[in-house]
Amino acid sequence: MLSVIILAVVFVAISVRQVGTIRVGIWQIMLCGAVLTLVSGEISPARALAAINVDVILFLFGMFVIGQALEESGYLAWLSFQLFRRVKSVNQLVLFILFGMGFLSAFLMNDTVAIIGTPIVLYLARRHAISPKLLLFALAFSITIGSTMSPIGNPQNLLIAIHGNIPNPFVAFLRHLFLPTALNLLIAYFLLKCFNGSHFRHAPLNHEPEMIQDPCLARLSQVSLILIIMLIAAKIILVFFGISSEFRLTYISLAGAFPVLLLSPKRFRIVKNIDWSTLVFFAAMFVLMQSVWDSGIFQSAIAVLPVDITSVSMIFTVSVLLSQLISNVPLVALYLPMLMHAGASAERMIDLAVGSTIAGNLLILGAASNIIIIQNAERRGSVGLSFREFAAIGIPLTVLNLAVYWLCMEFL
Repeated sequence: MLSVIILAVVFVAISVRQVGTIRVGIWQIMLCGAVLTLVSGEISPARALAAINVDVILFLFGMFVIGQALEESGYLAWLSFQLFRRVKSVNQLVLFILFGMGFLSAFLMNDTVAIIGTPIVLYLARRHAISPKLLLFALAFSITIGSTMSPIGNPQNLLIAIHGNIPNPFVAFLRHLFLPTALNLLIAYFLLKCFNGSHFRHAPLNHEPEMIQDPCLARLSQVSLILIIMLIAAKIILVFFGISSEFRLTYISLAGAFPVLLLSPKRFRIVKNIDWSTLVFFAAMFVLMQSVWDSGIFQSAIAVLPVDITSVSMIFTVSVLLSQLISNVPLVALYLPMLMHAGASAERMIDLAVGSTIAGNLLILGAASNIIIIQNAERRGSVGLSFREFAAIGIPLTVLNLAVYWLCMEFL
C-alpha cells in the first residue's frame, strides 16, 4: 500500500514541480520516489535491479547517441530545412508536424520520433519565433495518436501483436485504425488551435538553408539513419509475415548508433552530452512501477470488479486510467492474458492497443514519449510542458479520440 501512496505523491510533485524559486526536474522526482520504495522496504534492491528494463534503456541510449550526433553535426538542422521549406504558415506547420510525425511514428516507433523530433520542432520554433509549447504539444499528440495504427508503433502494440492471436497484425491494425487515426490527428489540430489561437496568427514563414557544421559526423549520422530505416523495414517484414524472431528494437537502435560510436572522433563528447537524465527517469520509473505492481492492488481490483472486462467501454476505461499509474506496457501485460482467457476477439485486442496508447494523451506520465519530449526540451533550455497545461488539452483530446475510435470500430 505504501508504494501506491509514494506513487500518488510523485504524481502531485510532478504536477507542481516548483516550490518558490526552486524548480525540480521530472527525473529527480521519479528518482526520489524509487529511492523511497527502496528505503521503506517496499521493494528489495535485487528486485529493483531486476525491474529495470535493460532493453528499453539500451534502446533509448542508442537513439540518444544518433540524435545527439545528428544535432551536433548540423545535419538535423539541414534536414529540417529540406523537410519544412515549403511550409508557409503556422497552420501548415502544425498540420505537417501532426500528420508527418504521426505517420512516421507508426513505423519508426513513437520514442524514436520523440528523440529526433524534439530538436527539430525546437529549431523550427526558434527559427520562426513560434511558441515552442505549441509545436511540442503538436509533436507529443501526433506521436501518441499516430503510433496507435501500427503493431510496431509502440512497445505495447508490439506485445499485443505478438501474443494477442491477431491474424496478420499489420493489415488488421491499418484496416481498423487508419481512418480514425487520421480523423484524430485532425481533431488534435483543431483543439490546438482552440487552446493556442493567438500563436496561429503569425507572419508567413521564411526559410533559409542551414549549413552542415561537421561533414564527417554528418555522414556518419546519415549512415546511422539509413541503418535504422533498413532494419526497421526488415522488422516490419518479419512482423507482417508472422515470423517470430529475437530481432529486438534494441538491436536496431544499437546497430544504428554503432557507426558514430566506432568511427567518430567526437564519440566521447557525444556520449557525455546525451540525455542521461531521461535514462535515470526510466530506470527509476521501472523500480517504482514494479513496487506498485508487486503490491497487487490494481490486479485485485480488476479481478473483483463485477463488469464485463471484454467490453469496449471497460477496456478503454481501464487502459486509460491504469496506464497513468502503472504505465501502459505493464497494463497490457496484466490485461492481455485476462482478455485471452475470456476468449476476446481480435477486435478487442486492438481496442486494448487503442486504449493503452491513447492514454498517453491524457496526462504527462501516460506515455514514455511525453517524458522524452519534455526532458529533451528542458535540457535544451526551452520551456517545458507543465502537468496542468498538458492535462487541459489532453483530457478533452483523449475523450474525443476514444469516441472516434469507438464509433469507427463499431460502425465501419
